[in-house]
Amino acid sequence: MIISASRRTDIPAFYADWFMTRVREGYFYRVNPFNSKQVTGFSLKPEDVDAICFWTKNPRPLMKHLVELDELGLNYYFQFTLNPYDTIFEPNVPSLQERIETMIELAGRIGPERVVWRYDPIILSSCTPVAWHLEQVERIADLLKTATRRLVFSFYDFYGKGQGRLHKALAGTGITLNDITAPEQREALERIAQGFKDIADRNNLQIFSCSEKVELSAIGIRHGACIDGALIRELFGANVSLRKDKNQRDTCNCSESVDMGMYNSCRFRCAYCYANFNEGMIENNCRKHFPDSASLLNRYDGEIEIGTRNRQK
Repeated sequence: MIISASRRTDIPAFYADWFMTRVREGYFYRVNPFNSKQVTGFSLKPEDVDAICFWTKNPRPLMKHLVELDELGLNYYFQFTLNPYDTIFEPNVPSLQERIETMIELAGRIGPERVVWRYDPIILSSCTPVAWHLEQVERIADLLKTATRRLVFSFYDFYGKGQGRLHKALAGTGITLNDITAPEQREALERIAQGFKDIADRNNLQIFSCSEKVELSAIGIRHGACIDGALIRELFGANVSLRKDKNQRDTCNCSESVDMGMYNSCRFRCAYCYANFNEGMIENNCRKHFPDSASLLNRYDGEIEIGTRNRQK
């Protein structure tokens, strides 16, 4: 069983202590994000967990617990989203320099092969044109030479749940957005993709796209997976399933996993985020977080069966 922690919120940044409580107690409750009455329990015991994938923009609060995770025998790796956007797009993340230093420190502790650099999403706008992205990635890649072996990128989804919030955030700024996946932007897309590939090659990085329809294999960019069963097999020797997760988008190649998070609960409030699609719900949901609860939000009583490795396969 693979645990995703989490594509729906930033557990390492904001819920690290809750996560560790769940690890120590050996289970958590997953709540259906579209039906809060549908609750399922899952084991977090090392014998039931093949690997944990952490998604984060700031793993610092969780890093103090890594020794304990290692002592328990839990396998884990990080999807570390590190973008150079300013506060219009990412109002609450630590400074870029601080995040770079954190990523280097994390890789020094667990190994660069277990820290994946996500440049996600690529937003093409009047203040973030093609040349800007290429300059930023070149500079950051040079700083992260010892901190990662993979670069994963995706293009901003102009039609996703986050688009309304992004347009609202940019209102009155004079900044205009361009849909980089639109046919008329094909040249810009290819310039970015080729530029990223060249930068990755110069820095000995594998490069993958994430949940993209566009085919870039001709320039050496393969479709990637964040919950990557093949990578987990390579890193930890775990015989995990490579079956595609049917609960994700058609373009998503992620392997089957169990997600611990809930939407509209990340305090970073990035303007483009699809997982924070209702501004009014964020504060309300954060008030529903109880550090001692088996679920990330709210409390659930009664008998809830705990799923294990054997029940998942």
